Amino acid sequence: MLLRRFYDTKLAQASYLIGCAATGEAIVVDANRDVAQYLHAADAEGLRISHVTETHIHADFVSGSRELAERSGGLLLLSGEGGPDWSYAFAESAKALLLHDGDTFMVGNLRFQVMHTPGHTPEHLTFVVTDTPATDQPIGAITGDFIFAGDVGRPDLLEKAAHVVGTMDASARALFHSLQRFKQLPDHIQLWPGHGAGSACGKALGAMPSTTLGYEKIANWGLQLTTEDEFVAAVLAGQPEPPRYFAEMKRINKEGPRVLGGLPHPALVADAMLGDIIARGDLVIDTRGSAAFAARHVPGTINIPLDKSFSTWAGWFIPFDRDFYLIAGDDGEAAIAEAARDLAMIGLDRVAGYFEPGVIDAWEKSGREVWTIAQMSPAEVARHLAAGDVAVLDVRGQSEWMTGHLPGVHNTPAGYIADDIARLPTDRPLVLHCQGGGRSSIAASVLRARGVANVVNMSGGFAAWAAHGTPVEVERPLAGV
Repeated sequence: MLLRRFYDTKLAQASYLIGCAATGEAIVVDANRDVAQYLHAADAEGLRISHVTETHIHADFVSGSRELAERSGGLLLLSGEGGPDWSYAFAESAKALLLHDGDTFMVGNLRFQVMHTPGHTPEHLTFVVTDTPATDQPIGAITGDFIFAGDVGRPDLLEKAAHVVGTMDASARALFHSLQRFKQLPDHIQLWPGHGAGSACGKALGAMPSTTLGYEKIANWGLQLTTEDEFVAAVLAGQPEPPRYFAEMKRINKEGPRVLGGLPHPALVADAMLGDIIARGDLVIDTRGSAAFAARHVPGTINIPLDKSFSTWAGWFIPFDRDFYLIAGDDGEAAIAEAARDLAMIGLDRVAGYFEPGVIDAWEKSGREVWTIAQMSPAEVARHLAAGDVAVLDVRGQSEWMTGHLPGVHNTPAGYIADDIARLPTDRPLVLHCQGGGRSSIAASVLRARGVANVVNMSGGFAAWAAHGTPVEVERPLAGV
């Protein structure tokens, strides 16, 4: 048996190639949209991808299963569980075989047992793997978004992200019973989860790439709770805000992802075109670092730095239904290729073109205005806040805000900042802060582009505020800004 893990750090997402060396057959589980990586890996190992499957209808990235099955010729296997509301609309046209609880299938000499493990989603499957030439005991399980290292899949996404009202409690109870059933498997089996630390599909995911069921029984809070009501309360508490794009991912992956035939390659646009593009209201994303953007940027552009959080914030602020443009960082074309791949991973395929980083210089040399975003230290914020001549808004997640925040300062998570523009104070400077300065920089750029002129970023964020020994409050959230 051969197992190869692929990990996308920006999505905190894992997919797996599992092959039988004796027969040369292989399966890919939970492929993302960069399907070439699986084809190349299989070829390098002398394997043929004979099967393609996934654990569930994903909410945080566009599935590559459909395209990989087409390009490899492998049989597409999809969940047939979850009922009509959570069935794959494209399964028949893709000639997919539907899987149900208790089914088994072979990939060469490897046996895959299908377990229906609802809770995170109604149709979720877990695949228990046995290397039959070695033993009749399972070696491991691909758990998708069911069990992670140190955490379990969140059951609130159907309600919070897909807006299926009234499903959180029932999903949490289904998850509890799935866990109790799964715990009956042998402690020795390895667990290969679908996400790692940083994913919004749970609240406390560990960074270990794999674990064992026995270890999770003693280290994972979700497997330790044995009372259903206690588990439901715990699993629904403190979950982070799901990114806005999750609802779109559910729709795309259920209806059938578009086959790309390769990752997109945006075209270079002449610097002189930027003014016309902004004038007609097209969105332009500046991918440079936050410090460079704050120091000087083209009016109307917003800043999403090309870092490990790029995909997440792009999904919050870039619409799926129209074209948009990018401004490259210092790495130029290489950075744009990386950004285009990251955007394709979450279905943002409409990159109409990109500008080289020198477009900022060209814009300024033409005599046009450049904008800046002012920075303020925590000590300065404390002084102005005490004097009442600034307003401060905390743009961290609500659970972060509840554990400690600046005195009298309310909370709007950064992803929702555009929704609150009408309620923001305009009679004095508005200071934004997050934990370290990254999210507040993005939020400040969004407000600046939308006409909030007097917006300031608190450098160093709440971490710097707390390090200076300035007061904090801990209380329940208040409505409004």
